[in-house]
Order: sequence, then structure tokens, then C-alpha cells
Amino acid sequence: MRVALAAAVRDLPRAAGLAYEPKFDGHRLVVVRSAADVSLQARSGRIVTSAFPDLAAAALQLPAGTVLDGEVVVWHAGRTDFALVQRRAAATAARAALLAQSLPASYAAFDVLELAGLDVRARPYERRRALLVDLLLPLGPPLQPVPMTTDPELAATWYETLPASGIEGLVVKRLDQAYPAGRRGWQKLRHTDVRDAAVVGYTGTPRRPLALVLVLPVGDETPLVSSPLTAALRREVAEAAAARVAAEPGAAEPGAAEARATEARATVTAIGLGEVPYRALDPPLTAEVRYTSARHPPPEVLRLRTDL
Repeated sequence: MRVALAAAVRDLPRAAGLAYEPKFDGHRLVVVRSAADVSLQARSGRIVTSAFPDLAAAALQLPAGTVLDGEVVVWHAGRTDFALVQRRAAATAARAALLAQSLPASYAAFDVLELAGLDVRARPYERRRALLVDLLLPLGPPLQPVPMTTDPELAATWYETLPASGIEGLVVKRLDQAYPAGRRGWQKLRHTDVRDAAVVGYTGTPRRPLALVLVLPVGDETPLVSSPLTAALRREVAEAAAARVAAEPGAAEPGAAEARATEARATVTAIGLGEVPYRALDPPLTAEVRYTSARHPPPEVLRLRTDL
């Protein structure tokens, strides 16, 4: 299921026929309720049902032939906590059952793609929104429709006040718009200069990555090196890179991972360091980075987005 995407904007769009939703800080998740069971799909297409048994159980209340698009979040101390969502997503099946009790997940649904076996993606957002609300309000938590308003002044108030609850910003949609599967047909307004960047490689070793080689979503597509990674990020990058290698054909052969890491090398210009070698990642990963310009100072890596 190809999900709709959003293009970043710097100012709040104001025009007739727009809808505004809070942008939750969690993992993108498609809920598929078939006649037999429930399947949970990440944005990448990976099936993550075993990581969220509480949501899968709740989704059994949905009518067969229902597909929802939304965000899975974990609330802690009155706000959403992305690190806890990451923890839930990375859990083994055995561990997931325990975490579902101590760190229950919530599903912030923002679209319905199929209802009772009928594909409704071609219908206007305004109609899909009404179907979503009618479907989920009788069920209640943990499956809930995200708030929505057509009032730009209320949206502006949300933008200023909701960050204390862990809300990243706003998503803006046209009321007459069909579901833009696989396209950046929506708009998103974030609070900071945080952007998603493609991670095309890393410096250091497979066991101890030091910095990421990034392609930023602005300017040209010349790779550049991030600021040094924290210890937690080094572990995440090492695990993610190992998982990419393990998924390749022939990865089980002796020495395959070492050969892959050795072969996929290139050089990149790092600020103040000149040309430095790095190990390439294909396909790239995605990271959230903060930067004030394309190159000065180097981008700061906030987190690896393993939900994509």
C-alpha cells in the first residue's frame, strides 16, 4: 500500500477549501483489516504486526475490508514520545507483549483508504474524513481520528500551543482532494529547521559508525558529512546497516557482510577534514537532521527514521 506524502512548507497555507491536522510524532502505520485478521504495515511496506499486538487486537473491531492510514504514537508524561515508539517498533514478538502493557500504543488515524471492501481513495478528503470519524468514534481509544479544522486561525493556535504535547506541526490537505498515494500531495509545516535527509553512507567502521553521509532535501545533491554521532545513534546506525546487508541476496554466505562493507566505499568532502572515506548504503536510510544552511555548520543528526 503506497501511502500519501507531504511536501514541507515554511509558512501556514491560508486559502479556502483547506483542512488542517496536527502532525503527530510517531511511526507511519497502515492498518489492514481483512476478513481473517489484521496486518500492520510500515511506510516502507514492512509488516510490523508483531511489534504492536495491542493495536492489532483493537483493529479486530473494524469491519472486514477496512484500510486506515495514520500514525502510531506512545504517550508518556502528557506528551508523545518518539523514542518510546522506536522502542516498541524494535521489540521482538515476545518482548512486544510486555511492552504493550507498560507502553501502550495509540493510533492517530488521519485517512480511510478502504471501507467494507470498497476503495474510497478517489473520493474527496472531506468525504473520507466523514467516513473515518463515523467509523472510529464509536470504537474509542486506542483507535482515534486525528483532530481536524478548516479554520486557519484555530490551526495557527494549534501550531503555537501543541508542541508541548509532542506535536511536530501541521499537515494541510485540500478538502476536494483524492488520496495522493505515493505522491507529495499534502503539505507539512514543522516547528523547526528539522528535515528528513537521505543517509547514503557513513564514516567509520560497520561496528562503530562515526558520522553519516547525507543528501539534504535542499540545494544540490552533493553528499556531505554530518556532525559526530552520539553513542545511541552509533548503535542505531550499526544495527540498521547490518540489517540492510543481511537482507541482500547471498548475505548468509561466510564473509558476505565484510565483503559488502569493503566494496561499497567512496569518498566525500567533510568540512575541515577534506576528502574522507565512507561506506555507502544502498538503498539509503533516512534520518531527521537539523541544519541552518546546507553546509555550515554540519547537519546535526537527531534520529534515524527506521519507520520509513
